[in-house]
Amino acid sequence: MSALTRISESGSFTQPNDDAATIKTDVSTSQDAEGDPHLVVLEPQDNPQNMSLFRRWLAVLIISSASLCVTCDSSIASHFISHFWSRLTVLQAAFTEQGAAQTFHVSHEVTILGISLYVIGLGIGPLLVGPLSELYAGRNVVYQASYVFFFIFTFPVVFAPNIAVFLVFRLITGFCGSAFLSVAGGSVSDMFPNSSIASPMAVYTISPFIGPVAGPLIAGFINQHLYWEWTYRVQLCWIFVELLMLATFVPETYVPVILKKKAKRLRESTGDSKFYAPLDRREGSLASAIIVSCYTPFQLLLFDRMALLLDSWNALILGILYLAFQAFPIIFGDIHGFNMQTTGLTFIGIGLGMLSAISTQPLWNRLYARETAKYNGDPPPEMRLIMGQVGAILVPVGLFWLAFTTYPQVHWIAPIIASVPFGSGIYFVFTSTFTYLVTAYRPIAASAMASNSAMRSAFAAAFPLFAGAMYDRLGTVGATALLAGLATLMAPLPFIFYRIGARLRKSSRFAAH
Repeated sequence: MSALTRISESGSFTQPNDDAATIKTDVSTSQDAEGDPHLVVLEPQDNPQNMSLFRRWLAVLIISSASLCVTCDSSIASHFISHFWSRLTVLQAAFTEQGAAQTFHVSHEVTILGISLYVIGLGIGPLLVGPLSELYAGRNVVYQASYVFFFIFTFPVVFAPNIAVFLVFRLITGFCGSAFLSVAGGSVSDMFPNSSIASPMAVYTISPFIGPVAGPLIAGFINQHLYWEWTYRVQLCWIFVELLMLATFVPETYVPVILKKKAKRLRESTGDSKFYAPLDRREGSLASAIIVSCYTPFQLLLFDRMALLLDSWNALILGILYLAFQAFPIIFGDIHGFNMQTTGLTFIGIGLGMLSAISTQPLWNRLYARETAKYNGDPPPEMRLIMGQVGAILVPVGLFWLAFTTYPQVHWIAPIIASVPFGSGIYFVFTSTFTYLVTAYRPIAASAMASNSAMRSAFAAAFPLFAGAMYDRLGTVGATALLAGLATLMAPLPFIFYRIGARLRKSSRFAAH
């Protein structure tokens, strides 16, 4: 096979490196690769890494905005759900009369299930769409099918006749949108070599976390003046625009599928049915791949302590973020008397924290370049945990600061400022952990990310359900300080694994040694 695209003994595909990407090859020279004249190889013009920089970045931005849209939908319901049960102002009371809670005649906890079930769908979806994209369809078909179904199944949410239909289709829409939490990272790595992947990957990484923060902000402006159904009608318009951009501007980037399509074109144009791509000869079925993709992530959680602890840390922090969608209306609505629109604006602090964190990416790139040079181009994965160490400090600091500024006599700007380091810490923690899992567990990188996604989604689904009861029982100070304490207990993890991670990987049957 060509030096441009190789298949490992385990069957996984590896992207070409920078030098290989410039090698000139064509089908006629494929005989040099394993002596088979009909084996289709990758030419420079087919290589997604050789597309223009503008086209690659345009694809990254569209994929990232689609991911933001999906995760925004997870929290966009939280703002009106929280205010269904508030009677702070005449406007809120009038809105409540039109709200889903009164429409469906259900309790507060049941309406919160709209968030929890959506997040569960986001968690279980990657177990299916991951192998589907890598074995059969490729990235683009999965993206477009995902958004088509995402668009279609949002209609029953908008026009749900009862709470059962509303909740079932919230689960389904979460499942449909999950491709952008599992497959999209692969598209970024398809288009950029290791030497320049950090910045585009940072843009993509932050988008799923900006989305949940943007949801309440958008919903606050909509629900202040319109009925709750308009929240999803606006979302429908956004989904449709994203679908058009995905279909128009995002090319297929998965090399094995590019080769498969190329082989098909050659068979049709030459009339020679012997041309084939490596993917055409791959053994195994989609069903077996899905089974493997389902049990391998849980094997990793059961038998690898490092993966379990890092995933638990990520899950706790995402759970706290989703709990904030119930806590902020209590802090700013009940205590400071904010209406829906201004309560939505209070999430800007978390968003600003995330954006300020991503602005430091050039500094991290220089640090990683120095570390790479120190290790002669092959740095240990633990290098990626340095960013996580900063995040591990910022998250509990922000939460403790937030906890002790929620007193009524403290100006409302103080807790908003406190949420800035919390937002920055979220970005640092997840960027660090995601990169570490992919590099430390490279042989099963997809399963490592799936295990992380499954645990994160479980926590994010559960935390909003007990938020109201916890804040009623402990108060805003006690409840937020409890969350800060839990984050503090997990804070030593990146420091510990930075020191002993290499030793733990040697004894792991899953990690790269």
